[in-house]
Amino acid sequence: MFIETELTPNPATLKFLPGEQVMASGTREFTDEVQAEASPLAQALFDLGDVTGVFFGRDFISVTAAEGVDWSALKPQVVAILLDHFVTGAPLFAGPDASGIAVPADDKDLGDDPADAEVVAQIKELLETRIRPAVANDGGDVLYRGFREGVVYLTMQGACSGCPSSSATLKHGIEGLLKHYVPEVIEVRAA
Repeated sequence: MFIETELTPNPATLKFLPGEQVMASGTREFTDEVQAEASPLAQALFDLGDVTGVFFGRDFISVTAAEGVDWSALKPQVVAILLDHFVTGAPLFAGPDASGIAVPADDKDLGDDPADAEVVAQIKELLETRIRPAVANDGGDVLYRGFREGVVYLTMQGACSGCPSSSATLKHGIEGLLKHYVPEVIEVRAA
């Protein structure tokens, strides 16, 4: 088995591609050791001591290193853990399957005005078909949090979380695309 690596726009994060499915659907982000307890793989990566974030995408894993960590030393350790995981066929999540894992409700969800249902549907469609695939190419994801008074609220995850260019991605990339296709959108903000 060969695991490819790619640079991301975030210099602290590398994207690892095992050449097979990581998550059947959705994504999952771990930002500390407590969250990582839900996944033996995420926990093993955090146990390296220099990892501050792990993100599972459909066919990739993004790993964020602590500030000042040299990737030339950390990368072989991460690859070894990933190889061991995929070669042995170990489960991605603790327990028999992921169905027993409860992801706490995010208090950042704003809810939507039912009168905006058509606009929200257009926004979500564009996020799914155009924006999320592009963001996944950079090792991250973007989550919809709400639409209020012309403002779309989004959360960046994975390599995009904390990336120096994430605000430019939100303002110039995502905002421009949404404003072009959905005239009701006047601004995009990080939630």
